[in-house]
Amino acid sequence: MTDDGELRRNASWQQQVLRRIPAIDEVLRDERIRRLINNSGANLVGWVRSAVAQVRSELLNVPASDVDTIFPTSLMTDIIAKTEQIAELETRRAIQHVINATGTLLHTNLGRCPLARRAIERMQMATSYSNIELDLASGKRGKRGARVMELLARLTGAEDALVVNNCAAATMLALAATAAGREVIVSRGQLVEIGGGFRLPEVFRAAGVTLREVGTTNRTYVSDYQTATSDGTGAILRVHRSNFAQIGFVEEPNISDLASLERGNSIPLIEDLGSGCIVSLAAYGLSEPTVGQSVSAGADLTLFSGDKLFGGPQSGIVVGRAQWIARLRSHPMMRAMRVDKVTLAALEATAEIYLDGRATDELPLYQMLGVSCDQLRRRASDIREQLHAFNSIDVRIAESVAFVGGGSLPGRTVPSVCLEFGGVDTEALAQQLRLGQSPVVTRVADGRVVVDLRTVHESELNELTNSLQSALSSMSEQSAR
Repeated sequence: MTDDGELRRNASWQQQVLRRIPAIDEVLRDERIRRLINNSGANLVGWVRSAVAQVRSELLNVPASDVDTIFPTSLMTDIIAKTEQIAELETRRAIQHVINATGTLLHTNLGRCPLARRAIERMQMATSYSNIELDLASGKRGKRGARVMELLARLTGAEDALVVNNCAAATMLALAATAAGREVIVSRGQLVEIGGGFRLPEVFRAAGVTLREVGTTNRTYVSDYQTATSDGTGAILRVHRSNFAQIGFVEEPNISDLASLERGNSIPLIEDLGSGCIVSLAAYGLSEPTVGQSVSAGADLTLFSGDKLFGGPQSGIVVGRAQWIARLRSHPMMRAMRVDKVTLAALEATAEIYLDGRATDELPLYQMLGVSCDQLRRRASDIREQLHAFNSIDVRIAESVAFVGGGSLPGRTVPSVCLEFGGVDTEALAQQLRLGQSPVVTRVADGRVVVDLRTVHESELNELTNSLQSALSSMSEQSAR
């Protein structure tokens, strides 16, 4: 049991120790911190306070007899070092270029598809004043994004198009504008959950429509839709399961089957395609319905994402019959969901690439899909050769499989080649790569760090090699110590 005298001695010792901590103003005046002031002056005071708090906590948890041993130098040095660490971690949180070596092409956590050079250049033009709502010929106000909508309609064979901020917004707008207060018929097997834990029934409720489920989880027939259609029907919705697959005893009608239903002109047929495939993927050994097929099969409205297989920026694209697009465009929610000029610029350039017949040449997604495994092996061999100095680390070239990901082509894989790193602390190496000057995101499997080259663009290979060399050098130095 501690007596009052010992408590007083401890309190006195703590006060003496805490007096050694320099004031915040004194730290900010130290010349070693000027570099941080130049880079991030607005955040610096908070970083210094956090560093001081860490040092204070460490001091109070060290026995009095060990303080000088554990803190042999000025506490200012410790505070500056901790401030620099905090600043470095905070800087890493800023949005920056990351090398995707995970083997997932449309990696949601990494922003899904990378944009084409033409799209990036068009976005840069749009960051200044632009003719987003101005007709340069007449000098009068123009229709926002008019050319983008014309290009999207031409590309998909639709009468008209519009763009909102993502596909979930497109779904909500389509339901609210066409069927508010009425029933929307959908198969039970298509009541999917999308990213972020949002479920389709919740979207129905938020859009102000009533869900009318038909069929069973695994089998739904055209007759189920026909039987459910009534005077209270506002729309028929078909949802393409782009983020999971059903196999075995399953059946469901396609969009052309549903287009043959007797439903009158007041009940639109809506297809939510999600992944937004525009061209055939047969050359890559993959199969996915295209937007053009949906339109030609009779869908009144077809919805898809801009940042998946389409290869553009995040957006929700709706194409279809002019009368229904007009209904969506005039709905009050449209104003809240519209996209900015930079997104429209990127969509415009991406649509041009398709119409020019240059998707495989210009869109990074298709460039990476199109690289042969022989080419990937050569790239892997070149990189491994440049890592020969790190002979204590086991670097192997191995076969791998990549995924399209991003809620597209579930269960389908693409053959790939990877570099595997063993004989090292895998978690530490993976973190070292993530925190490097050029961050590299990998995966860890079977006790090895896997760098999948299918998702590394050709233009990033030198950068990847430099990052690997830097990370392995750092790991070697740590092992030597």
